[in-house]
Amino acid sequence: MKKNIIILGSTGSVGTNTLKIIDKDKKKFNVFVLSAHKNINKLLAQAKKFNCKNLIVTHQNSFQKLKKKAIKLNINIFDNFDILPNLLKKNKVFYSMISISGLDALKPSIILSKFSQNLAIVNKESLISAWHLINSSIKKNKVNFIPIDSEHYCIFNLLKNHTTRDIDKLYITASGGPFLNYSKKMYKRITPKIALMHPNWRMGKKISIDSSTMMNKVFEVIEAHNIFNIDYDKISILIHPSSYIHAIIKFKNGLIKIIAHDPDMKIPIHNSLYENKEFKFKTKSLDLKTLNHLNLNTVDINKFPVVKILKNLPKRNSLYETALITINDYLVQKFLEKKISFSELNYLIIKLSSLKIFTKFKTLRPNKIDKIYNLRKFVSMKINSLGI
Repeated sequence: MKKNIIILGSTGSVGTNTLKIIDKDKKKFNVFVLSAHKNINKLLAQAKKFNCKNLIVTHQNSFQKLKKKAIKLNINIFDNFDILPNLLKKNKVFYSMISISGLDALKPSIILSKFSQNLAIVNKESLISAWHLINSSIKKNKVNFIPIDSEHYCIFNLLKNHTTRDIDKLYITASGGPFLNYSKKMYKRITPKIALMHPNWRMGKKISIDSSTMMNKVFEVIEAHNIFNIDYDKISILIHPSSYIHAIIKFKNGLIKIIAHDPDMKIPIHNSLYENKEFKFKTKSLDLKTLNHLNLNTVDINKFPVVKILKNLPKRNSLYETALITINDYLVQKFLEKKISFSELNYLIIKLSSLKIFTKFKTLRPNKIDKIYNLRKFVSMKINSLGI
């Protein structure tokens, strides 16, 4: 019997790569639900190729357009994730991949944690802002949770047969993005077009800009802290330009364990689907040149000032993380619209995240989805009122 698969955000890079893997083993998997925001042409092509009968489109105009296109195709078209519980009542889900960007992933993450045997999440925002809620649901429903970001998937593997109490120090790596070799004087020349040119990974606009400021690593440290219950003072970032090594753990017994793989998201996706068994994944030969020149270094705080935010984070999951995500989202959009410079982007992330009106949320727990969504609106409104 085929195993049901759900992919939310199927038209993005992670969703597309997940389908590429499934395409090689169609006899084993049934693609039950796919979703997109606006890219309806690609979504419809995916539905036809994988015979998927349930599509979710969250952008209203795009939803209406697709509804007309799919009228003769015997495909169900929905415009929000609230339909998922009804679709899944009689359909056990073997694997759900959530690769939607932004806080829009939060609600379906909670929903699918109740209906999935294996839950793979690559969405930073939900794991940062609402890990407390997601983790509670995962435990309650006995779901196998798998982090898909390469760093966290590697940590996940390194910790097999270990507990977090065994850790002396955890290191996650960062390529340094497109501006690793830029001086601060050169920051004046940085445009959105240049900032989107990541040297190692092909990603969406938002995460590419986060990589250029290294805000993505701030978020990944928060994710690691949440998912693995590791104190912030035990987590460090190392610059590693080739993105070959993704995580290093120094254990209290003196052993140091490292996981390396090519900068290809299909590797963690494949292994999360097959649990390191069965269906072999073809990769390149061992890269001895890179291993002999790892070029690991600590982060230059002057070049990547947003990393300083890590020193002031609350010890447990709070509503402040939602405020931090919203501040960054707001400012990245302003940079992409060329309304602020790259230097202003870095400066304003730090300045706004330290305002008392936002830091007061460090003491409040994210115990309801509505609180998180309402706070996002509040933070956006407050930033807008400052004239930014």
